[in-house]
Amino acid sequence: MPPDDPPPLLAEGLKRSFGHVHAVRGIDLRVERGDLLAIVGPNGAGKTTLLRMLGGLARPSAGRVIVQGRTLRADDPDARRPLGLLSHQSFLYDDLTALENLRFAARLYRLPEPAARAVAALETVGLGGDGNRPVRTLSRGMVQRVALARALLTDPEILLLDEPFTGLDAPAGDRLRRFLREHLARAGSAVVVSHQLTEVWDLATAVGIMVGGRWAEPPAPAPPLDVFQRRYAERLHG
Repeated sequence: MPPDDPPPLLAEGLKRSFGHVHAVRGIDLRVERGDLLAIVGPNGAGKTTLLRMLGGLARPSAGRVIVQGRTLRADDPDARRPLGLLSHQSFLYDDLTALENLRFAARLYRLPEPAARAVAALETVGLGGDGNRPVRTLSRGMVQRVALARALLTDPEILLLDEPFTGLDAPAGDRLRRFLREHLARAGSAVVVSHQLTEVWDLATAVGIMVGGRWAEPPAPAPPLDVFQRRYAERLHG
């Protein structure tokens, strides 16, 4: 990579407070092309809040997010275009079908050929035959896959995934891992928050541990899983 080529995703000094509660307390990170950063930590560590700031859904109390050299700001929707965010919220309407949800989202993003985009995104997550079903009739795992399809509508270069394997059966989990592997091979990038380390470990190029809104261990190359699991337990339980 040329020395003047900015990384796809950079965060500097990110903080987020809710009144007297400090959810994120000064996080720096850097994700290069082809990288998958896995972030782990106990409930309440600030992982989801961090991901929402990286995706532009939450404004930092301090610090900044830089996407492909461009500072992420609320008044600059184009800066968010390279990002695809899967959060705990599905952003889906229960009474609309899967395809109707995706077409609506594609129009909001002002994407060309929204109907074709919606069909392609559903095919990517293996739900091509379920597009005409209302979301309220789908299983939890299927809703998760439709939400992922929504995140993929813009063909994002940087994926931000919060517990993406939740509710997925084994075939759907395998499909997601294959998709992530192909995404990274195309020089895409990803940040994945997950408690299911075995699902993502073989794809992770780096891992960081968050505790209390801070890095207990900042992102570093991923060691063997058993080594990391022992270290993680020590971090949590002393």
